[in-house]
Amino acid sequence: MIRLIERCFRSFLIILITSLIFIACSTSRKVMKAPIKEEGADYLMRKLKENELKFDWFSAKFSANYENAGKKNSFNGQLRIRNDSLIWISLTPMLGIEAIRIMISQDSVKLINRLNNTYFLGDYEYVNRFLNTNIDFDLLQSILLGTDLQSYENEKFRASIDKGNYKLSTSERLKLKKFARNNQEKLKVFIQNIWLDPINFKIIHTDVKEIRRENIKLESNYTTFEEIDGQLFPKEMDYTIWADNTIRLQTTFSRIVIGNPLQFPFKIPASFQPVTQ
Repeated sequence: MIRLIERCFRSFLIILITSLIFIACSTSRKVMKAPIKEEGADYLMRKLKENELKFDWFSAKFSANYENAGKKNSFNGQLRIRNDSLIWISLTPMLGIEAIRIMISQDSVKLINRLNNTYFLGDYEYVNRFLNTNIDFDLLQSILLGTDLQSYENEKFRASIDKGNYKLSTSERLKLKKFARNNQEKLKVFIQNIWLDPINFKIIHTDVKEIRRENIKLESNYTTFEEIDGQLFPKEMDYTIWADNTIRLQTTFSRIVIGNPLQFPFKIPASFQPVTQ
C-alpha cells in the first residue's frame, strides 16, 4: 500500500513538473518579442488610423500627479469630449470640492477658478502667450486621448524600427489648408516623432516641438491599454514639457465611457470677476 502511494506521489510530481515546464515555455514564447518586419510610412500611418480610438462622445474620471520646478501636487478630475468640437475638464483637489472648470472649443478657451472667484473668457492666443506654448484644439485633443493629429498632413513621415517598436518621424508637419484659420496656423510647422506598438499599432510614445521653438518639447507616454467597447484605450498617460521649467503630469483614467451623449455645464457665478487680458 505504501509503495502504491509512493508511485502515485511520484507520478503526480512528474505531471506537476512537466506542466510547470510547459507553462513556463509557453509564457516565455508569449513574452518574447519576435523581430518585426520593416514597413513603409504609408502602411504604418494607415494601420495607426485603423486602430485609433473612434468616438463621438468620450467621458472618464482621472487622478493626476503634477510636478513643476520641484513642487508637487495631486488632484482628481473629470474629462468630457465631443469629438473635434468640445473639451470639458473639471479639476478637484483631494478635499473633494471642484476648484477649476475648463471648457475648450476650436476657437475659444473658458475657465472658472473657484479658488479665487475669477473666470476667463478668451482664445488660444492669450493662453499660448501666457503659457509660452503654441497649442490648438487638435493638438490638445490628441495628447489627451493618445491619438494622432487629425488635421495635419501625413505625407512627409519616414518609417523606421526603434527598440522593437515602429517609429514615424517628420521634420515638417503642416496644418492642412482647409483647417488653417489664419496666417499663424499656416506658419505653424511641427517636428514630430510617433512610436507605435508593433502588434496593435497604438501610439505608445510621441514627442512634438515647433521648428522655431525647439527649446520647448512635449513628450507623451501611453501605457496599460484596456479594451473599452471593442477599442483599446491607454488608462495611464504621462506627459513631460521640456522648457525653462520641466513640467510633468502623470494621469490614470477610470470609468471610461464611449458613445453616451454628454452635457457640458459651464455657468459663471455672478459674483466672480473676469481675468483681464
